[in-house]
Amino acid sequence: MAYIKRAAEDTVLRLSKMFPVLLVTGPRQVGKTTLLQKLAEMQKEAGIERKYVTLDDPDARYLAKRDPALFLQRYSPPVLIDEIQYATELLPYIKMSADRSKQKGDFWLTGSQVFHLMKNVSESLAGRVGIVNLLGLSDAEIYGTPSEPFSADSERFMNRLPLVRPRGLNEIYSRIFKGSMPELYAEEGIDWEAYYSSYVNTYLQRDIHDLAQVGDEMQFYNFMTIVAAHTSKPVVYEELANAAGISAPTAKKWLSVLLSSHIIALIQPYHNNALKRTVKMPLLHFLDTGLAAYLLKWGNPQALEKGAMSGAFFESYVFSEIYKSYLNAGKEPPIYYYRDKDQKEIDLLIYQNGILSPVEIKKAASPGKSATKNFHVLKPARTAETSGGLESLKVEIGMGSVVCMASDLIPLDEKNWYVPVWLI
Repeated sequence: MAYIKRAAEDTVLRLSKMFPVLLVTGPRQVGKTTLLQKLAEMQKEAGIERKYVTLDDPDARYLAKRDPALFLQRYSPPVLIDEIQYATELLPYIKMSADRSKQKGDFWLTGSQVFHLMKNVSESLAGRVGIVNLLGLSDAEIYGTPSEPFSADSERFMNRLPLVRPRGLNEIYSRIFKGSMPELYAEEGIDWEAYYSSYVNTYLQRDIHDLAQVGDEMQFYNFMTIVAAHTSKPVVYEELANAAGISAPTAKKWLSVLLSSHIIALIQPYHNNALKRTVKMPLLHFLDTGLAAYLLKWGNPQALEKGAMSGAFFESYVFSEIYKSYLNAGKEPPIYYYRDKDQKEIDLLIYQNGILSPVEIKKAASPGKSATKNFHVLKPARTAETSGGLESLKVEIGMGSVVCMASDLIPLDEKNWYVPVWLI
């Protein structure tokens, strides 16, 4: 299988030089192991021999759980340990080994089930572990263009124009429908439906049943499907619960499982003392639009593009691209959204360095000036008076972006631009 260069490579190597333990986490089959094995090959050329062991192997897992100290004698650092969540008994011993040697990058770990793993990591390896969250492929990785954290800056967009290839509606929706799993791009002729069917079965049987202790797999599958139908919508637990035939507390618990295993992301509403009418519900996005399309039984890109959820899938695709651009750089995504009690909404808010940049997402090629009509609600946040007199609470309103199907980067007015989706 051909290796697709990952945007997170530099981040992994940088954190490996900073911490004795590196953990790459993310959903199943997004290429965590492949990425680390590729980097281990590069290290080998520099004279560093890194052992490899997967805890998917029952014998290795048995030894790791029964006798962690002996396991680490057999697989002494530098070592890559795959699927660490299956033997978290190793973590205290990894901590002791790291403290003794004080060598950076001794342990490379991968883990798919973050909901089970992170508590143990934070307790055992606090201050000793660098964490990289790896998701599916981004457009930059698929099309071989530079990857950088998104910023709503016209100069950045202008600099990217010569580096990226314009894509039309059909190509965009083929990409949305296909999803982000590396195997679908690294090998020709893989059956899309069979791939996602196997993916879901593995997720339900191994992650959900074994590690999340969800009793009814089919009921959880039904819940996943309902969540996919709510992509790009605010979270209302009672609504999800009623649709799935479960209680609201169960819906909240199961949604946290999907969140922790990187199937979905939740965007928190932006809050500022000056914006007192904002709602508190998070906004939900499915991170792999291909998986969402499979769950909702969309049969092809054309049907998806013409269907009732076309706009919602477009929004989730844009969000996931922006979200991944930060994760791949090892940064926490500074992404929020705005919705108030008067039903005024802004799809995304990027808050960096005291600058709040509104982003509206529209499938249209020429959305019109009405696309930015709600950007004015942010104005009160610019003054200290509406921020309780505290200068530190003031924010500057940055450039506004309307990410859409425009064929070129076009200024809408002096503060807002049409940004083609293929340019983000």
